[in-house]
Amino acid sequence: MTNRIYQTDSYTKEFTAKVTEILPESNAVVLDQTTFYPGGGGQGYDSGVLVADGVEFPVKRAKTVDGKLAHIIPAGHALPQKGSEVTGRIDWERRYQLMRTHTAMHILCGRIFRDYGVLATGSNMEPLKGRMDFEFEHLSGEFVQKIEEAMNEEVKAARPVKVAIHTREEAFKIPDLIRTKINLLPAHIQEVRTVELVGLDLQADGGTHVNNTSEVGPVKITEYKSKGKINKRIYFALEP
Repeated sequence: MTNRIYQTDSYTKEFTAKVTEILPESNAVVLDQTTFYPGGGGQGYDSGVLVADGVEFPVKRAKTVDGKLAHIIPAGHALPQKGSEVTGRIDWERRYQLMRTHTAMHILCGRIFRDYGVLATGSNMEPLKGRMDFEFEHLSGEFVQKIEEAMNEEVKAARPVKVAIHTREEAFKIPDLIRTKINLLPAHIQEVRTVELVGLDLQADGGTHVNNTSEVGPVKITEYKSKGKINKRIYFALEP
């Protein structure tokens, strides 16, 4: 099993590891530890490089392949040898933008749940922008402006962001742990990682986040639209 450094430390930019397996069909390698995030829960994957014996191997993306965290090398490139030691470096600018965006998603979801008791029905994000769907019947420009102001209040509140790992039994004793309409945690997952925006939001989550809501920076809601009778979509963007 690969030690997934990003689960407890989203800020590790560089690490050393050993190649434990070659996946020739994917032109990929598996490492004994990594900080490359393979994507999931609406958050995109990490890219970067691996360096072995002075040779640089570009990592197109991290991806889960047959339950293994694979580091995909572009087709046509050689692979580092099994057993070799590598230094990994993620594309930090992309990662940090996604961290800020993901925490902004939790601010949005947290305020809407706290203030209106409304669940999220879907989400997606790219670096510095995202969208979430909620069980609202109606949205108006005035109401969306209130939501934007609420998000920026949480940024200014500088709330600490804490990560913890619980057994499945412990996790499901936490009230309102699942904030989506559908429980996305498969039955086979026996350890549940939670992300807490202290004083605002606590959810099961596998992605990477900043350490404090102040790092998100100013938030602008850019658009909103109806996706159904009781399903409304809110788009937001962050400053570079």
